[in-house]
Amino acid sequence: MAKSFLRLLGLALALFIHSALADDLQDIRARGVLRHLGIPYANFVTGSGDGLDVEIVQRFARHLGVRYEFVESTWPTVLGDLTGKEYSFKPSIRETGSRPVRGDIVATGLTILPARKQIIDYSDPTFPSAVWLLARADSGITPITPSGNLERDIKATKAVMKRGATFVADNSCLDPTLYGLEGKGLKLKRFILGAGNVNEVVPAMLKNESDMTLLDVPDVLLAMERWSGRVIVVGPISGEQRMAAGFRKDSPKLREAFNSFLAGIKKDGTYMKLVRKYFRGAPRYMPEFFVDIPGRD
Repeated sequence: MAKSFLRLLGLALALFIHSALADDLQDIRARGVLRHLGIPYANFVTGSGDGLDVEIVQRFARHLGVRYEFVESTWPTVLGDLTGKEYSFKPSIRETGSRPVRGDIVATGLTILPARKQIIDYSDPTFPSAVWLLARADSGITPITPSGNLERDIKATKAVMKRGATFVADNSCLDPTLYGLEGKGLKLKRFILGAGNVNEVVPAMLKNESDMTLLDVPDVLLAMERWSGRVIVVGPISGEQRMAAGFRKDSPKLREAFNSFLAGIKKDGTYMKLVRKYFRGAPRYMPEFFVDIPGRD
């Protein structure tokens, strides 16, 4: 009786461990579903069932011959939802606990950042980005005069931040520690992504909760359309960055399959059709990334 109980307990434990562990390509094909972790953000995941990353992953699922499933997450939890682990990022990354694995791929306008690379593996780049400083048009703040030198322009943009309060967001591409903004006498206001998401930063700024905000370029492009005349681009805070899909470190075959698929849709023109659908201004503002991709013209 005791031996039977132990065998059953061992079997249950093995099943639990298997369900909690990362699935690679063969497991996903056997399961028949690809779980896409995403956060409503810009036009990568619109929240209405579409978006650039949504359509890319939907096509990838069809390419694999499995069903697509969207799993909504949040910025504070998305890496844990992928890896099944809890993390603390300050003052350095450390694992603090476990949580259920909820998805197989993160694709949500995810910027490639050094801290994240310690936790996950990235695909080949899916979209270009950078961080710019955005201000309310009625703030009295004026854009810098471009010098033709990125380092000088970044320095001039940072100097403008002394003129008011600026939204920043920890543990994201808007983290001030990434750009040397801490301890410089600047009025930095933490925007808590756990209470909302990046889509809510500009509306909060327009309600006079701050004068300026750090913002990545894809969101800046949409903000300039959505709030035309109410926001201005002050200047750059960073050099060019890259966005990509995120994978568990023990899902190398899934990542390889995605990279092969991504190269294919770039080559056949599908990728640029999707870019123009969701970010039509991107090739004009960030031409270097798109220069060798068919269909850019």
